[in-house]
Amino acid sequence: MRAYKDLELRSQMSQSVLRPSTVQIERELEVLTQLMDNQFRVPILDWRFGFNAIIDLIPEFGDIATTLIACYILVSAVRYRVPKITLLRMGIVIGIYFLGGMVPFFGYLFDIWWKPNVRNLNLLRRRATVSADEAKRARKSDWLFVGLIVGTIVFLFVGSIILTISFWWYLVTHLQTV
Repeated sequence: MRAYKDLELRSQMSQSVLRPSTVQIERELEVLTQLMDNQFRVPILDWRFGFNAIIDLIPEFGDIATTLIACYILVSAVRYRVPKITLLRMGIVIGIYFLGGMVPFFGYLFDIWWKPNVRNLNLLRRRATVSADEAKRARKSDWLFVGLIVGTIVFLFVGSIILTISFWWYLVTHLQTV
């Protein structure tokens, strides 16, 4: 909830006052974050959730799809020349989201609470060094670094798929012999 209020407050502030010390982030990233993490509100409780929570209901595929969407914000951060330590933090946020979502039932609740897109967009806002207009190209080393982070996340995807297939194969082969 705090992340949503922070996002809402920042968007109101950026519309009312032009601050030259902050970097303007592309509106598409803000809209994507809003849709994925905070689009819907539970009225009495004032809890917010987005399409991440709905897509995550699809076993295995949901976690992979929402993690790939979260990776889009990470890849976009390269264009804003975010420092490598911040890119690593953003990658860790995505990794925690993916691994936390793999836990049955509690992982789903964790996914609703964690909101990786809001967390990463806030990191991007705080650490971006160039404006959206200047963010046309990034350094090669930044792309390689993010490629390593995304490669690690892909390794987690493949590992989770292999683990799931192995688990079901083990159950099927041992249930047939009993």
